[in-house]
Amino acid sequence: MSEKSAKRHWMDNPLLRSKVHSANVKLFPEAGLGYLVGPALALFSNAMLNGYLNRYYTDVLNLTTWAKDFSIWLPVISVIAVIIGNLLVGKLMERHPTMAGKARPLLLLSIPLIIASFFLIFFVPYPQDGATVDSALLTLIMVAIGYNLYYAVAYPFYYVAHSALVNLSTRNSKHRGLLATASNASGLAAIGLVNMVFPLFQSLLFNDNDRLASYNAWRVFIIALVVATGLGILIEYFFTRERITEETLSVGSREKQASRVSTAKQAKACLRDKYWWLILVFFLLYQLGGQLKNNSGSYYTQWLFADASGQYTYKNGGNINSLINTVGMVPTALGMLLVWPLANKVGKARAILLGSILAVAGGILGIFWGGNNVGIAVASYAIKALGGAPAMYISLALLSDVLDHQEAVYGFRTDGFTMSIYGSIMIGTSGIANGIINGLLSATGYDASLISTGQSEATKTALSWIFFGGETLAFAAIAILFIFMNVEKFSKCDRLAIVEDQKAKCVANGQTYVDPEVRLVQEQQEIDQKAEISRQEELKARCAKKGLNYEQEEASYEEKVAAKEAQTKAKQKEKEDKAALKKKQKEGQLSAKEFERKNALRQSCAKQGLDYEKEEAAYEEKMKAAQEEKAAKQWREDAAIQAEFDAIRSKAREQFPA
Repeated sequence: MSEKSAKRHWMDNPLLRSKVHSANVKLFPEAGLGYLVGPALALFSNAMLNGYLNRYYTDVLNLTTWAKDFSIWLPVISVIAVIIGNLLVGKLMERHPTMAGKARPLLLLSIPLIIASFFLIFFVPYPQDGATVDSALLTLIMVAIGYNLYYAVAYPFYYVAHSALVNLSTRNSKHRGLLATASNASGLAAIGLVNMVFPLFQSLLFNDNDRLASYNAWRVFIIALVVATGLGILIEYFFTRERITEETLSVGSREKQASRVSTAKQAKACLRDKYWWLILVFFLLYQLGGQLKNNSGSYYTQWLFADASGQYTYKNGGNINSLINTVGMVPTALGMLLVWPLANKVGKARAILLGSILAVAGGILGIFWGGNNVGIAVASYAIKALGGAPAMYISLALLSDVLDHQEAVYGFRTDGFTMSIYGSIMIGTSGIANGIINGLLSATGYDASLISTGQSEATKTALSWIFFGGETLAFAAIAILFIFMNVEKFSKCDRLAIVEDQKAKCVANGQTYVDPEVRLVQEQQEIDQKAEISRQEELKARCAKKGLNYEQEEASYEEKVAAKEAQTKAKQKEKEDKAALKKKQKEGQLSAKEFERKNALRQSCAKQGLDYEKEEAAYEEKMKAAQEEKAAKQWREDAAIQAEFDAIRSKAREQFPA
């Protein structure tokens, strides 16, 4: 394929261009729409399926009664298809990078696939009461095909791309942190809406006495869900941008970049990287624990808490489920404000480790004292939610650090393979969790019709351990795991090595290297100039059409711009003045403290008969030596890190020559 043909890739169509033109990440529209609102709408349907699809199978289609083995093994065996599907999607993502990106095109392709899978899942023939496997074979076939089409094909097309966008958005760590927070908040918003709002209305989709009515209600609900999902994906597509993909393409031809790094080569590098293993095992534990909690929540709240009349109803269970999740959202939302300051102080990995310890404490409270006590269950859930906040908000940014480290060490990125495995974990764990839940429910004699008597004690115990115990054990393992996660110490080394490689590629391609930050500034200036020319042309056309004087209108516009700039400068000066005043006050406080120290030393010397000048000189000499030792220690640490990095990189380049 020639460079000319590459430029005619269907994703280069002007109608499909990103609406984000800023060279730097901005809160709106990129973070606000592309990483928060759009994904929240798109992820809502998956949050619904993760939380209630299994309930739909057990309580509406009644599979655990007439197709027990099928209900247990379908989600478990389908994990194989999920892994294969994600690997293929990751390979596809790496195969055809365009200036529109390599992940974003997959978002568009996911829409028709999601529509088809939802039709197969929810428009199956309804199995009548007393159905057998033979008489409802078509139902099982459609359920199996629809389930695998969604989790192994449709959702990977969306989720692998969605998950890769933070890594590919920018190299600016602060901007990437903003996008990671917004992206994680979108998932939280989707799950929050499902967990807080849906339980209040679940009696409409789960009728206590009429499964057929529930079946018909679900069909109507799914149509609305598909519309919301498609709209969310379109918003995410048009308001995101892959600056790193653009940067990569700018230092080499599209064809070379598309074929340079095979999936096998990426896999080989990943499997040799201990940080890659640590972060992926973390995601496996975190997601499996979360899925066990989320997917069993509606069962737990219904069957461990009876209403005032002693009945175990969908309405009462939904109310308690909503209460637990609503209260749990408060510390999770609070964590959004606390996590990044903590991470900036102690590091991302250490923040996750500390949070995991707190989550374990909350989980233990729920396992042993939460059953039949709503207050303790709510408190336990809230403590666990606060402890899990660092893992929720920081993990994607930490994954980006790992991918940057790989690029620095090996000379190429592994987004395709890594996000395939990541997607497999995030999607496949739902099936594993449902398989575990269905297996325990079947083994303990679960029966959805026992509204008046409730489930057996064995079933209640199993639900308590699934809801609280699974995630608690996962966080305990994460805390141990992250003792060894220290990839962040290489950040400075990584950045220098990446720049070194990019300069070498530019020289090899006969290009002049331009620092990405400088290139983005230049690009922003070009965008601003084009926008200004377009504005002037539009104004001229409007003046000609309405008979207005262009010079007067332009002068009026320039006056408004000048006034706005003056206002902005005034605000900036006010901000700088406040900062200067704070600095002055701080310096004054330090001077006051120093005066107090010297005065105390004088009094001490007078009391002990010592020479103040000698004691002060000794103190200053001691402080100077301490500062020099601190600087020398930092230099030794930096030198040791650089030496360690150089050794790792040298060995990696021998194994993966350019």
